[in-house]
Amino acid sequence: YLARKFFYLWAKMTFGEVLPSQARCFYDQKILQKAFGEWKEQWTVCRERKLSLRADNHYRHLLYHLIFKAWRAYVCQQQGKRNKYYVAESHAKKQSVLRTWRRWLVYVDAQRTNHGMQAVAMAFRERSCLRISWAAWRRQHYQKCTGHKMNILALQHWAQSLQFRAWLQWRELYLHTQNEKQKETRAVTHHWHWELRRCMGAWLGYLNLHRVKKRQNELAQEFYQSRRLQQCFSAWRLSWECRRRMHAHQRDLEKQAARIALWRVFAHWKHYVVLCMEEAQKCELAEKHYRCHLLVRALSCARWKGCG
Repeated sequence: YLARKFFYLWAKMTFGEVLPSQARCFYDQKILQKAFGEWKEQWTVCRERKLSLRADNHYRHLLYHLIFKAWRAYVCQQQGKRNKYYVAESHAKKQSVLRTWRRWLVYVDAQRTNHGMQAVAMAFRERSCLRISWAAWRRQHYQKCTGHKMNILALQHWAQSLQFRAWLQWRELYLHTQNEKQKETRAVTHHWHWELRRCMGAWLGYLNLHRVKKRQNELAQEFYQSRRLQQCFSAWRLSWECRRRMHAHQRDLEKQAARIALWRVFAHWKHYVVLCMEEAQKCELAEKHYRCHLLVRALSCARWKGCG
């Protein structure tokens, strides 16, 4: 009990109000607090990394959604253009068929008119032939009384028939020439319409190709801008991660330095305690030796006095 009492007094005189057990408990609490702080920091870093990953995924999905909307609008526009082109082509075919049908009707009417005129001419020719026969019969019948008159009338009728035949031949040649001219005009018109349609198709193809190239250039520019923005964002994120890692490494180094300094202080304190204990033991041994020496001298003095 006395040894424990003097040990507490010596510890109080040596270490002050704080005992080694309290210092060890305080040290354990500080170590636990630092470990909890490091764990909390690592948990915060992991949470920030998860949030950054979620932000990257959301940004990527947003870009994909915008690209899909632009592609869908482009497909709808192309489909509308294709439908309009099909409608225009069908309308052009219908118009060409209608023009051909009208010309064919005109040609049929002209042929009917020609056939009717030819039938009238043939009937007139037959009547003229009958008239000549009747005139010959009348001439034979009235040969004696009207011979000179009938000769004059026959010559006049022959001249008229020649004129009528010449007029019919001229009319047939004129109609044939007009038909040839109409055919040439229709051929030239058809060739001109065909050339115009071919040029229109080539111009529409060039216009569509130019629009497609323009849209491709716009899409390429938008993709390049988005790619550039993504690269800048990636570079900024990498630089931010690098700075954060450097700061974290620096904080770890500072904590390690503080831990090493604390460990050195604790080692020095432990060495100091050991030295103090050794010095106290030495003092105690010296005191015991001094007391023993005093006791021996006192005994020797008493023995000398008793002998005297």
